[in-house]
Amino acid sequence: MIISPSILAGNLANLELELSKLAAAKADLLHIDLMDGHYVPNLTFGLPILKKIREVNDIPFDVHLMVTNPSFYIDELAALGNVSFISWHPETEYHNHRLINKVKQYDISAGWAINPATSIDIVDPVIHDLDYALIMSVNPGFSGQSFISNAYEKIRLLREKDKVREKPIGIEVDGGVNDTNAYYLQQAGVTMLVAGAYIFKSNNYSEAIDRLKFPTKENR
Repeated sequence: MIISPSILAGNLANLELELSKLAAAKADLLHIDLMDGHYVPNLTFGLPILKKIREVNDIPFDVHLMVTNPSFYIDELAALGNVSFISWHPETEYHNHRLINKVKQYDISAGWAINPATSIDIVDPVIHDLDYALIMSVNPGFSGQSFISNAYEKIRLLREKDKVREKPIGIEVDGGVNDTNAYYLQQAGVTMLVAGAYIFKSNNYSEAIDRLKFPTKENR
């Protein structure tokens, strides 16, 4: 299981310390929720802040674009270096097939973020093109929300759609992830977990990440 701590839930007044603690805890990715104040109400990290983060930390970026113009960000995100994943909400882009392929041309995995109220069938036209799907188990825009259980059904349906692909699609889940549901998400076929409050409210980031990376049924 790949673990992607969501830095939005960290102590933003001491961001460099948080980044160093995640590096020491061997976080696989750094989940960046880039919000524009339009698609979602909040404003978070802009490209200048991401450039500064990259200067002091080399954890690969997992960027989730909660913006109304995702295509605007791709070139500059790729220029940052060490960006492994970029996802966006398909309803925010007019030319999704083109944008998927543009992201992949940078050797970055391209994904769609699927909201709780969005049918998983939306992926059908691009099922062969997407590298992964980010299943939102909360409504986007705010940290610390509770897990919405319809994510399990979306994961099941997405795995059914895998049958037409040469290799399984990656599945990432974001929202309300903890050591209780991580086991069931892994069993359902999830390959990446985003966790914010669960990690940053813990006393030991390394132990919290390990409990997600290697979940056990005993944590129920």
